[in-house]
Amino acid sequence: MEIMNDEKPRIILTEHKVVNNFPTGPTVFDEHFEVKKFKKKLQIVIVRHDHLEMEFDLIGIHPFLANTFRRLMLSDVPTMAIDQVHILNNTSIIQDEVLAHRLGLIPIRADPRLFENKADAGGPVQEKETLEFELKIKCNKDSSKKDSSRAEDMYKNSNVYSKHIKWVPIGNQKSKFKESDVGPIHPDILIAKMRPGHEMDLKLFASKSNGKDHAKFSPVATAFYRLLPEIKIVKQVEGEAAYRLQKCFSPGVISVRTEGDKKYAVVNKNHARYDTSSRNVFRYEDLKDTVVMSKVQDHFIFTIESVGALPPEAIFKEAINILKDKCFSLLTELNS
Repeated sequence: MEIMNDEKPRIILTEHKVVNNFPTGPTVFDEHFEVKKFKKKLQIVIVRHDHLEMEFDLIGIHPFLANTFRRLMLSDVPTMAIDQVHILNNTSIIQDEVLAHRLGLIPIRADPRLFENKADAGGPVQEKETLEFELKIKCNKDSSKKDSSRAEDMYKNSNVYSKHIKWVPIGNQKSKFKESDVGPIHPDILIAKMRPGHEMDLKLFASKSNGKDHAKFSPVATAFYRLLPEIKIVKQVEGEAAYRLQKCFSPGVISVRTEGDKKYAVVNKNHARYDTSSRNVFRYEDLKDTVVMSKVQDHFIFTIESVGALPPEAIFKEAINILKDKCFSLLTELNS
């Protein structure tokens, strides 16, 4: 087993266990925390970003801090979600409680930073705290298509989708928000199936809260991180063995390079970060000593998938702001 020479803390993946590459003496994480050192080491590198998903690297931080950001994004960053359902009429086959639960899980497009937390759960509806919606729909027979046996052709409004939920502005909200800025994020979420005679007449109220209250308020579909994998070929692998080595890792991690009549395996550094660290290479006696697999302990690959209420970069920034506020609150308590 080869120990990496640079100063970065690593864990080495062997056949049956995980080994720290600082077997004697303290690791980097045992050092006294200094702000100047932290600022010098800290790096944030955005790898991939689109409307709902972002992948970025957090480099030079302690694992507890990476996990703090993850937990804050899951549980503390607030969003708007349907919290109260007033059922005026529901003759569909879905029970009232199940229907209310389904409606609560529909992601709502509304910037939570523009709203306040509800002060009194049983109090009057306030425009700064609440969004109101209505769902009023009835299923009827459609006599225009007599030759079709499809429910969608035989009946009108046989499927109830999230697009049928309509925003009802409260107070001055119409001047503050556009109709396109408020409502369900996805229009094609199926809520219920109905048949002639079935009807729904509901009033829905969305309020602001966070994932600690209920999972429906969490702004992310998922937020997770993993350590950066590193793969180093320490003995040249040629011919048929190179292709076997390639199959031991995730697609794209190992390439087979050709020089003249010789074919040998090389690590594709751009794709090594996506290796799953399956350790399949240890199945082969002739290959298991040709590779050193490790993970960098202070390099975290973060992935944030937003449900759509906030872009992923805004969710991360909000988590940082919440952590700052918690730190200031703690310092104030200690000083007093």
